Amino acid sequence: MHRAAVVEDALHEVVERRLRGRGWQPVITAYTGYGAPGWCRVMARIVLTRQAGKRRQREKLRGWRSFLTSPVNNTLVRIQVGDDVTETRTDRSGYVDCRVKGDLTPGWASVRLSTEGAAPVDAPIRVVDPACRFGLISDIDDTVMVTALPRPLLAAWNTFVLDEHARMAVPGMAVLYERLVNANAGAPVFYLSTGAWNVAPTLTRFLSRHLYPAGPLLLTDWGPTPDRWFRSGQEHKRTTLKRLATEFPEIKWLLIGDDGQHDQEIYSEFAHAHPENVAAVAIRRLSPTQSVLAGAVPGPAGSPEAVGSGGKTWFTAPDGAGLWSLLRDTDVV
Repeated sequence: MHRAAVVEDALHEVVERRLRGRGWQPVITAYTGYGAPGWCRVMARIVLTRQAGKRRQREKLRGWRSFLTSPVNNTLVRIQVGDDVTETRTDRSGYVDCRVKGDLTPGWASVRLSTEGAAPVDAPIRVVDPACRFGLISDIDDTVMVTALPRPLLAAWNTFVLDEHARMAVPGMAVLYERLVNANAGAPVFYLSTGAWNVAPTLTRFLSRHLYPAGPLLLTDWGPTPDRWFRSGQEHKRTTLKRLATEFPEIKWLLIGDDGQHDQEIYSEFAHAHPENVAAVAIRRLSPTQSVLAGAVPGPAGSPEAVGSGGKTWFTAPDGAGLWSLLRDTDVV
């Protein structure tokens, strides 16, 4: 175990003991999971709160509040899918990430999560139809939401300080996603980001408010890991893409990202390794100013274009309208 992880675990243990002594009780935060008939991936987190069985709901939240939590580690959690019950335990950061068996119908379903001392909650599950052959995997930062990552100071401001209602949507992307989903009935949408699970409720509200299609968020746990000081966001994306290719081998994914971070590199690697699982790649091209804010080198200005790379067609444009103008007349749609 890495030294940083040992220190973090010890701190969590002290904080949890003191908060429980003051009457704090566990509460379950359920994230949107996914699956197929016969199985589903369930994701959730258990933390301590002042009010047992109640989650604080506020119209406006500052990002830093999401990180002031005390996880409940190694506690027993029951997952009920119909008549099937699976027991698992939270990890060192209070998270549950478990694949369970269950009889599920394609579309939207829910599973029941319960643990001692907390009110049971239902976790939504996106059940993918086995006949589905097309889906979307989308980045979040600077792809659907303007965040100016990974510039450290701006990233910290956007994550910890900025009011969630002040965050801006990327023009035309919600309409693009809606058109793609309407053109491919039953197509699942996954939002893959290096963001922390702590901000999942904020991101879910943002996506809903700006009319993006509902879908699971695939985020990561910030902080020390058992073998390093800090988790690798790039490795998280690579691992998740490989997992989805294994879980849904018949689906061809439209990979959507931007040119401000590492999306192009990661998508190119995946397209080379799993060409049978990639329909195309759509990259939102940042403006020169946005590229500088995102810590990238500004690319040449120009009109929307389609280029070949990794044996797949890569579509690039500055916004959702430009990408749709390239995609609508192709066999991708």
